[in-house]
Amino acid sequence: MKKVIVVLLCMVGLTAMAQRSENRHRGEMKNLTPEQTATLQTKKMTLALDLSQEQQTKIQALNLEKAKDRKAKWEARKAAKESDDATKPTADERYAMQNARLDQMIAQKAEMKNILSADQYDKWQKMAHRKGKHRKGKGKKGQRKARK
Repeated sequence: MKKVIVVLLCMVGLTAMAQRSENRHRGEMKNLTPEQTATLQTKKMTLALDLSQEQQTKIQALNLEKAKDRKAKWEARKAAKESDDATKPTADERYAMQNARLDQMIAQKAEMKNILSADQYDKWQKMAHRKGKHRKGKGKKGQRKARK
C-alpha cells in the first residue's frame, strides 16, 4: 500500500514539473526586445518560405512594427493591472478592440500578399492557420473543461 502511494505521489510531482517547464519558454520570450522578436520571426519565416534578401528586409520591417505595437499594448495592460483602474472593458470597448485587431490582420495579410510570391503566400497562410489552431482554447480558464 505504501509503495502505491509513493508511486502516485511521484507521478503527480513529475506531471506538475513537466507542466511548469512548458511555460518557462514563454517567459523567456517576453524579455526579448521588439527588434529581437522581429528578427527571430523573420528568420523562422526565411527558413520556412525560402525568402529572398529583399523579402527578408520588407518582412523584417513589418515584423518589427508588429512587435513594437504588441510590446506597447502589453506594457499598457501591465500598467493597467498594477494600478487600481483595472476594470473589465465594456461590450463596446471589446467590439472596438476586436475590430481594430481584425483590421490589423487584414492589413498584414495584404502586405504579405504584396511581398510574397503566390506559392510562398499559400504556404504562409497554411502556417498561420496551423498557428491559430494550436492556440485555440488556451485563452480562457476553464474553457477546456466546458468542451469535454
